[in-house]
Amino acid sequence: MVASAFQKLEKIGEGTYGIVYKAREKNTGKLVALKKIRPESENEGIPATTIREILLLKNLKHSTIIGLKEVIHSDDKMYLVFEYVETDLKKLIDDFSKQHMRFHYEIIRKMSHQLCTAVNFCHSKNIFHRDLKPQNILVDHDFNIKLADFGLGRAASIPLRQYTAEIVTLWYRPPELLLGCKYYDSSVDVWSLACILVEIYTMMPLFMGDSEIDQLMKIYRILGIPTEKDWKGVETLPKYNKDNLKHKKMGFAGIIKDPKLEALVKKMFIYDPLGRITAKEALEEAFFDGIEPIYE
Repeated sequence: MVASAFQKLEKIGEGTYGIVYKAREKNTGKLVALKKIRPESENEGIPATTIREILLLKNLKHSTIIGLKEVIHSDDKMYLVFEYVETDLKKLIDDFSKQHMRFHYEIIRKMSHQLCTAVNFCHSKNIFHRDLKPQNILVDHDFNIKLADFGLGRAASIPLRQYTAEIVTLWYRPPELLLGCKYYDSSVDVWSLACILVEIYTMMPLFMGDSEIDQLMKIYRILGIPTEKDWKGVETLPKYNKDNLKHKKMGFAGIIKDPKLEALVKKMFIYDPLGRITAKEALEEAFFDGIEPIYE
C-alpha cells in the first residue's frame, strides 16, 4: 500500500519526529491516524525513536494498546498507519474541566483498570514505556483507552543497562530519576501511572513542578521526604539534599476521598522502586473489585 491510498482529512498532532493526520482509507472508508515521519536530517534518514516504536508495537498486540496497522516506506518518505482514536486523556480532562464536569466513578474505575492492564501487558513483554502521561493515552467515545507513543519505550535488558534519565515528562517523573539514580526499571511506569490515576479522579495533575527541584518539593509536600529508613541508599543519590527535611508530609487528605483508590496509589507511590507494587499487583487491588480482567 502507498500513502496515496489515504485521504488526509486534518492535522491532529505534531512532534519532533513527525506530523499526525486524521485520514481515510480510500478503498474502505475507514478512518486511520497517519503519522508522517520527519527525517532527523537530510543524511540520517529514519529517527531512532521511530524504529524503536515500530519494533515495540510489533510485539504489543492488545486491546488496550494502539494498533500499528501498517508501515509505508516509499520515495524516501515513511508513514505509520495507526488505528484512529477520537481524543487523548489530556484533551478529555480539559474538555470536562471547562464544563465543570468530572468523570463518573465507574468511568474512573474503567479507564484506570484498562491503563493498569496496558502497562502490565507491556511489562509482561519486558517493555517499559518511560513516557506515560495523559497526552499519550488515547480515549474513544466509550471511554476505552489505548496506550500510545512508544518512541521512548525500551525493551528491558539483563543486566539492567544505564539509561538516559531525561525521559518521562516532569509532572509524571518518579523520584529516582529526579534524584539522579542511574539505573531504573519498569517501576518508573508504575509511579507515572499512579500520577495519572489520581488525575483521572481529581481532574488535575497531582505534582505540577516547574523544575526538577520544584517537582521534588511538590512530591515531598504530600509524601514527605525519603530517608534511608524508607529507601536504602537514597541519601547518597546525586541530587538528594538534606536541607529539604523541613517538609512535613500532608498525605492525600482532601485530595482523594475514595479509600480504595487511596490505598491503591499509596502502594504505587512508594519511594523505594523495589517496594512499589507492580502493575499486575495493582490489578488485584480492591479498587478494581468486580471488573472483569482483559486478556487480549
